[in-house]
Order: sequence, then C-alpha cells, then structure tokens
Amino acid sequence: MTSPLSGEARALLIEEGDQLSRRLAQQLHAPLERQERLQFYGRSLALNLIQALLPTAEQITWRMERPLSAHVVSDLRGRAALQTVTFDGELHSTLPADDLIEAALFVNGRLHPAVRELLLGALHGSEHAATRALVACLKSRPVLDAAQRYLQGLLRAPRQ
Repeated sequence: MTSPLSGEARALLIEEGDQLSRRLAQQLHAPLERQERLQFYGRSLALNLIQALLPTAEQITWRMERPLSAHVVSDLRGRAALQTVTFDGELHSTLPADDLIEAALFVNGRLHPAVRELLLGALHGSEHAATRALVACLKSRPVLDAAQRYLQGLLRAPRQ
C-alpha cells in the first residue's frame, strides 16, 4: 500500500498548491493580508486531494485483482504527476496532478460556483470556519466527480 509521501513528492505537491493559491488570489480578489491564508488553502487542497487518490487507486486495483502501486512523481515539465505501476515495476499510467486540480475546482477556467462560495466563506471566516470550509470543498460534488473521472483515467490509461 501507499507509503507516506517522499520529500520530493511533497515538494512537488506544495508547488502545485502554490500555483493554485496564486489562481485563487486572482479569482477571489483577495486582499494582500489574506495571501498567506490563500497559500495555506492552495497547499491544503492540492496535498489532500492528491494524497486521497493514492490509496484509493491502490484499493480499487486490489479489489479488481490487478494490483497497482500509486505514487507522486515529477513529469517531463517538472510538475507533480500521479503514476501507477504494476508490482513487477512496469509503468501502467501517468497523469498530471494539475489536470485533476483544474477539473475538480474550475469550470472553463473559473472557480466552480460551489467551490468559490466555500472558499470565500473560508477567506473571511475564523480559522475553525476555514478548516470546515476546506473539508466541505474536498467533499463537494464537483471535486468528488472530478476525482472519480481522474481515477478512471488513471486506472484504464494505456501504458506510456
């Protein structure tokens, strides 16, 4: 089963989170004093979203009796990607993490309305409210639907 993230994988996901936080700052029109909070949101969303998929992909493949191991790796662009590998070490598939983040949180380049509403509430609320909003965002229908589509692609993708 999936082990804790390596230092390199964690750094790749933090970079994805930083990219996300810059987009959130633009789309939420956040004041400068909220930039640190947005960085936390971006990193939290990226890390939690991707880390949730790793064991899920492995559990699904075990139940299908075609076990795969899932990892975060660096792609050719130096960005985070999810990779599945057979237990013989053969590459099964690789998909960019930013594709999942885009599909989960955005529609046509704009924040999904449900995600936007949750993040705006978090931005102006207490830390406790922000934590609840981030959890609600990760459990929201657009995020779960995108994660399901991404998992299907990761599990059926041809060898690359």
